[in-house]
Amino acid sequence: MAEMHCFNASYLHAVTRQLFLAADTPRHIAEDVAEILINANLAGHDSHGVLRIPGYLSSISSGGTQPAAEPGVSNETRNTFCIDGRDGFGHYTARQAMERAIEKAKAADTCAVSFINTGHIGRLGEYAEQATRAGCIGIITYGGGARDRGGTVPFGGARGALGTNPIAVGVPTGDDCPFIIDFATSMIAAGKVSVAASMGVDLPEGCIVDKHGNPSVKTADFSDGGSLLAFGGHKGYAFSLLVSLFAGLSGNFDIEAASMGSNTLMQVINISAFTPLEPYQQGVRAFLDGIKSIPPAPGFDEVLVPGDFEYRSRSQRLANGIDVPDTIYRQLQECAEKLNFSLNEDLVEPADAERYQT
Repeated sequence: MAEMHCFNASYLHAVTRQLFLAADTPRHIAEDVAEILINANLAGHDSHGVLRIPGYLSSISSGGTQPAAEPGVSNETRNTFCIDGRDGFGHYTARQAMERAIEKAKAADTCAVSFINTGHIGRLGEYAEQATRAGCIGIITYGGGARDRGGTVPFGGARGALGTNPIAVGVPTGDDCPFIIDFATSMIAAGKVSVAASMGVDLPEGCIVDKHGNPSVKTADFSDGGSLLAFGGHKGYAFSLLVSLFAGLSGNFDIEAASMGSNTLMQVINISAFTPLEPYQQGVRAFLDGIKSIPPAPGFDEVLVPGDFEYRSRSQRLANGIDVPDTIYRQLQECAEKLNFSLNEDLVEPADAERYQT
């Protein structure tokens, strides 16, 4: 097990912002991306938090990510649009897209938005939560694949051909703990492999196969040409394909190669267009609380519903700090050294502490 360091959220936010600022990212974009990454750590999904920073900086350095790019909108109708990320930060593009989609859904009852030229957008649940705060249901799908490449094995297949192809859905409950599902259609997200590797621990059984198709729990086997397995056998595989086809509304297909790029589709439903928001939220909360009141089975302490884990994790980590493996912190230090600054406490600004008040 790797050594762990514990940092408060405001410090990690300041460090993240400064790393991106030093890589020529405009302040407003760096703030948004930092907040979204730290929110992932606070939610307990370290696979989409600060662990990702070295990879993003590498992409900027190689020209894959244009840190100052502002997204543009095209193919717009009353309740649809396409957003062009222009190869900038996917997190910033996705937050802008959800904000615009909420506005359009408020005016036209629903909205759907497809993405082009957008890289990794981080934890999908971030944007589902954004929709719930506006009294809407948010649905986000991200997927793709190809017959000659992919990190997830199709059911019955001998090699990877699909992405992790996640989906997130958020439903407001009228309180600070919305209903949120957010999961890959693979057994685990690829980022979870990175987390396990950073901590020096094995993966759970039944999640990956090595490059020869043999079951494995070793993160090194995944890095050496292994693949993820779809959850739920043929059902998870079918779900993965469905997510891809939703995301494929961007039109990013290569017919000759029988492939499609990884793309995003967001959908927003304005609850008030169908039923009054407040009674709906009260009904959702009552229903979920009724489910949670079921006596727990042997080996369980309680029945939870989606969203509980993230809400509790955020409360705990805001109060107690976020654990970062030494391997990841060393990478962040190396990145800072290359960008000519130190990871000291004076990076924290008053607004950072206010942002993460418990």
